[in-house]
Amino acid sequence: MSEHTSIHGQWSSRLMFILAAAGSAVGLGNIWKFPYIAGENGGGAFVLFYLLCIALVGIPIMIAEVMLGRKGRQSPINTMRSLARSENGSPLWALLGWAGVAAGFLILSYYSVIAGWALAYVARSVAGVFNGATADGVQSIFTDLVQDPERLLAWHSLFMVMCMLVVARGVRHGLERAVRILMPALLALLVVLVVYAFFEGAFSTGLAFLFQPDFEKLFFRCETIGGVRQCDFTGDPMIVAMGHAFFTLSLGMGAIMVYGSYMPKSSSIGGSVMTIAILDTLVALLAGMAIFPLVFANGLAPGVGPGLIFQTLPIAFGSMPGGQLFGSLFFILLVFAAWTSAISLIEPAVAWLVENRQIGRARAAIMVGVTVWFIGLGTVFSFNIWSGEAYQLFGKTVFDLLDYLTSNIMLPLGGLFIALFAGWVMQQPSSAAELAMKPWVYGVWRVLIRYVAPLLVIAVFLNRIEVF
Repeated sequence: MSEHTSIHGQWSSRLMFILAAAGSAVGLGNIWKFPYIAGENGGGAFVLFYLLCIALVGIPIMIAEVMLGRKGRQSPINTMRSLARSENGSPLWALLGWAGVAAGFLILSYYSVIAGWALAYVARSVAGVFNGATADGVQSIFTDLVQDPERLLAWHSLFMVMCMLVVARGVRHGLERAVRILMPALLALLVVLVVYAFFEGAFSTGLAFLFQPDFEKLFFRCETIGGVRQCDFTGDPMIVAMGHAFFTLSLGMGAIMVYGSYMPKSSSIGGSVMTIAILDTLVALLAGMAIFPLVFANGLAPGVGPGLIFQTLPIAFGSMPGGQLFGSLFFILLVFAAWTSAISLIEPAVAWLVENRQIGRARAAIMVGVTVWFIGLGTVFSFNIWSGEAYQLFGKTVFDLLDYLTSNIMLPLGGLFIALFAGWVMQQPSSAAELAMKPWVYGVWRVLIRYVAPLLVIAVFLNRIEVF
């Protein structure tokens, strides 16, 4: 099966697959989420454990997902159906493909709204709105944005149109052309911002925070009560690191599988995935190197949570030389990262429609995009007219519920079942032939995918499940 070419076409080279898959992996999670969770969990020790999780969980499962995609050469749904048949597995494995497409749908529905915030902040940065802004002023700007449903809807709609335009043009003329421009631009912007942080921020303090391990902060939560320092053991930061390592590589949502289906047969899966993981991690670390020096230089707290990007950094940019220009570049960077991820989330459903409903890509992209846009209305209204208890389920807004279901349930289960299928259902000669690794490398991967990765993903899953 794998010697055939996908009906959707394929990447022109191994480099283009790497750029596309890295674009899928590099998103808001790297630039928006990674800095603030590193800040909340003590910095260097957290980063060290995160890198270990990438190696033991992320890379083995990503290799498996790309392998399944290239072996099947179809949308995730049809790939899992055909591979289950050829490997003598249950036809129920097709549900794994459906679950991935559904997860991509739901994630993009709220991802697009957050990306809309970044678009709005580009406009505000360019206009100099943040120049000299106080903490209260920046808070007011953010609050005014999210509490205005019409404004949020406009930015959400613009971002979805941007995604549909790229996907409608196909693999070579749409996806490949976009990542060929956006990924180098994203990396260049990050480097420029790191250089800016070097000259204008507290660079040595930021680097020490990010790379100097303090294992007490990783394993213990300490506080001083009545002049006595008390420390309690906690594994929460380790669980967060494990979860983020898994989610940051876009695993379990069909995107990497469908991108793998467009991968040339001559390309090395293992080598490509290693490069993608390194790029993804490099972007996250560079984002931290750009952000933390600016945070410390302005006397701001690194562990303030999700508001680090939208409510803290504008204060820093607004008070620093060249802040208007570099603030604008930062939020443009955030839009680029979101865009390269979002187009990969649309692609699995578009591929399935083209394969099973015999319709053109443009029409399929519009159908998927409009559906995702419609679901996204729930997230738009979660911050304003549906924010009250009357519109909540299990105490969560639509946005909170979608984020919880996808991040804590759907993606961990998707990654777990990918590992189980690749390690236990797929016959060893099939996976060995598709991966074409050196015997000892294949042996290490097989141990990781059969035992280590599933057990660690189960640990993450069980620790992140909460009672509603």
